[in-house]
Amino acid sequence: MLGFQGISRKIGHSPGVAITVSPADTLEEPLPTDLDGVRDAVNGLLAGYLGHRVTEACGTDRDFAAELCARMSAFTLHGGKGLRSVLAWWGWLAGGGADTGPGARSALRACSAVEVLQSFALAHDDVMDAAPLRRGAPSFHTVYTTQHRERGLRGDARRYGESLAILVGDLAMVWADDLLHESLADLPTGSAAHAVWRDMRTEVIAGQFLDLSAQAHGDRSEEGAIRIDQLKTATYTVERPLHMGAVMAGTDEGTVTALRAYGTDVGVAFQLRNDLMDAYGAPDHTGKRTGEDLREGKNTLLLACGVRMAAETGDLAAQRVLARVGHPSERVDAEEAARALERVGAREEVRGRCRLLAERGLGRIRGLDLHPAVSEGLHRFAETAART
Repeated sequence: MLGFQGISRKIGHSPGVAITVSPADTLEEPLPTDLDGVRDAVNGLLAGYLGHRVTEACGTDRDFAAELCARMSAFTLHGGKGLRSVLAWWGWLAGGGADTGPGARSALRACSAVEVLQSFALAHDDVMDAAPLRRGAPSFHTVYTTQHRERGLRGDARRYGESLAILVGDLAMVWADDLLHESLADLPTGSAAHAVWRDMRTEVIAGQFLDLSAQAHGDRSEEGAIRIDQLKTATYTVERPLHMGAVMAGTDEGTVTALRAYGTDVGVAFQLRNDLMDAYGAPDHTGKRTGEDLREGKNTLLLACGVRMAAETGDLAAQRVLARVGHPSERVDAEEAARALERVGAREEVRGRCRLLAERGLGRIRGLDLHPAVSEGLHRFAETAART
């Protein structure tokens, strides 16, 4: 989680936390359109912006800058897939936005704000899920809890760690908003783009609420699981980034509608794939412990289908195992639960849903005259979502 590469300097006395100060707005024209090129360009913009903000934070308090600002910035720059900002940029290009000129640079900066917003969501999500790992490294609350214990600080270590992780998320939300507003100020479509951003922020929090509520109430409905996937992942990861980019470009309503429909379908498929990887993937690939969703009792479509199919097939052993998932007085064996889900056919059912949604999503954009790099990128993303 910690440390930037390149030119860096230490702040305060916090060991291992470094920031990179890179020149901002030094991108050569034209701006990239391919996946890796856009990721690199976004990372360069963010390195400059976040480095500047960390330096400013030193004037407020050096410990604050080192312990929160630099850590959040390093996390934002390293280890993530960078998909949301790329999709937002592809939305801009799909809407007819140029890849050259000051307007394009402002648009790319606005797209990069989504990556800072993602740091907010992950920092808070890990606290709510009590997740020890994120991106293959200790999560924020784990880092701060360990730090409290190692330094022999006063008070409850876990509460301290969770509190600082919440502040990290709050900081990321504020800086993401700052970056977006500064970037949109130079675009005539800024007001419309901000309306999409506003909706996206609210929707991801609504999705998180529904996720927690489903856990608390023991909901096992397939409709509820899909609704959570739509709000918590599909809209936030795919639909709204594409929507925001297209609106920034000032495109027509038909293009916006098609891109949003693609985003909803492929975004849900992407989350269903993540659910499968959580239950069956390797930690060195996912960056998290296998079976976290089952241990937490999350109402994923995989679990909801499994509960239904165990009843339909009369598999009493599977019914007993799955009934323990999410029950406060029961210890859940995630591997046993995953085997039960596969045995009753839930794993294959969700795989099929991924393929159908990805195919339907591609059909949504078939009639659009897309930039070649955007067309290729959206097709590859859908194919990845279908690959389970």
